[in-house]
Amino acid sequence: MMSDLPLDQVRTLLAVVDEQSFDAAAAVLHVTPSAVSQRIKALEQRTGRVLLLRTKPIRLTASGQVLVRFARSLAQLEQDALAELGLGSPIRTLSIAVNADSLATWFLPALPDTPGLCFDLHRDDQDHTAALLREGLVMAAVTAAPQPVQGCTSVRLGRMRYRAMASPAFVTRWLSDAPLPSALPTAPLIVFDRKDDLQDRFLRALTRRRTFTSIRHHVPASESFVDAVAGGLGWGMIPELQAVSRGDALVDLVPEKPMDVPLYWQQWKLDSPALATVAEAVAEGAKQSLR
Repeated sequence: MMSDLPLDQVRTLLAVVDEQSFDAAAAVLHVTPSAVSQRIKALEQRTGRVLLLRTKPIRLTASGQVLVRFARSLAQLEQDALAELGLGSPIRTLSIAVNADSLATWFLPALPDTPGLCFDLHRDDQDHTAALLREGLVMAAVTAAPQPVQGCTSVRLGRMRYRAMASPAFVTRWLSDAPLPSALPTAPLIVFDRKDDLQDRFLRALTRRRTFTSIRHHVPASESFVDAVAGGLGWGMIPELQAVSRGDALVDLVPEKPMDVPLYWQQWKLDSPALATVAEAVAEGAKQSLR
């Protein structure tokens, strides 16, 4: 029964996760930090499970993830109902995970221009955004994972094409004295962050080798990543959508071997008009921009 999960305690758990501290959650809920702690403890006692790991940042246990998904679904349904009734705030917040390259190219223009929607975007690698869905931190995600997260639907959006690129000066300095399969593995490269394995995947396909000894620069911002490649700091895999605007500043190292990354839209199975509106707009934006 619904009474088995007191809604004030469930909402408090969601606030702690979103605000990432008991003090910040207390400020949002207009209660004391002690009250927040007592509610979480009471919910853990009621469920007989540890829900939160009191670390920095706060982490959810598997049981906590289940309750946060429930709490976020409940909050979205409540927002939709109040909006239809003309009660409360007309603003409905949607939390969405999206990879950096999509965020820098096609995703933002695809979002619907709807005054009543507020977007809480979470950026992560496309191979990891599905985990945010699983943890209940977001309601939808652009992801490379085709298999739906439990409780979600999955729709193919298209393929984002990447090309191995470098500046003309970089090619002259590092890649002109030996065949590319021999020179590229030892040339400096740029990766987005430590989750980014796109360059390694390309090298494995090109050379059939498993390990590489090149210098690696970490540049964790999509536009800055392209700037670093164009500036000659290293070579890297750049979305075709970004490369076209750089003209002669970038050289396609292997034009006949692009790398395509399939992207999917996963969202909770939730009868939410706001979520349906965004899903339709994202699918149309992907249709126009992706392969």
